[in-house]
Amino acid sequence: MATVAERPFVPAPEVGDERFFLRGAIVMTIVIVSGFAFQYLMGRSTFASPLRVHLHAWFFMGWVGIYLLQNVFVATGRMHLHRRLGWIAVAWLVPMIVMGFVVTVEVVRRGYVPFFFRPAQFLIFDPATVLTFAGLTIAAVVMRRRTEWHRRLHFCGMSMLLIPAFGRLLPLPLLQPFAWEAAFAAAMLFPIAGAWADVYRSGHVHPAWWRGMIVMILSLLLSEGLTFSPFGPAAYAAIAAGSPGARIAPLEFAPPPAGPLITGRH
Repeated sequence: MATVAERPFVPAPEVGDERFFLRGAIVMTIVIVSGFAFQYLMGRSTFASPLRVHLHAWFFMGWVGIYLLQNVFVATGRMHLHRRLGWIAVAWLVPMIVMGFVVTVEVVRRGYVPFFFRPAQFLIFDPATVLTFAGLTIAAVVMRRRTEWHRRLHFCGMSMLLIPAFGRLLPLPLLQPFAWEAAFAAAMLFPIAGAWADVYRSGHVHPAWWRGMIVMILSLLLSEGLTFSPFGPAAYAAIAAGSPGARIAPLEFAPPPAGPLITGRH
């Protein structure tokens, strides 16, 4: 009688960290939507804005939806949809970068920089935030076959987009002159939470978290360095030349508005 050779026991693969990244994507979506919804409900934002503002919102909020969907697809095993949407996401980065720069320049030229930011600082950190997000996202795409790196770099990139949302949720006028730094610190809590989740799950922090957080911190330091170097005021003067923004000192805070603060008017 033939016998069947016993196969050595191979343990089932450990459940991945899809649940953490899905939950993280959900929380990030809630933070971003809440930040902009809060502005609207408080009467500080309006839909009566120029087309460029609506395009900016469309592409950036569209990315939030893409990121959430990508994590839903992974968590539910629909990797074919994840891959297809991934290439759409790569193309989506281009208009995001363009509109990020367009709206920043328009805010500066019209003299509408929020009063709790230095104008030159806003001119530098806003594009730096978008470029850092894009850089981390592109790095994640390049490393898409190394899933652990791919997920964590994407997460760090998405964390950069939380800064504007926290800028609308935190009482930044009360945090002046460190309003920008406070919003950045709040966004950093997300990759820190990711690193802590690694420790809890496996006992060590994946190096992708360190790389991602270092890039984020370097973005902050570069923004600060450029702002307070001769480059900051010079860049502001060149961009604002011939516009109402030229009347505002690049490194001084504007007085609070006499009336209600309205954003989205640029």
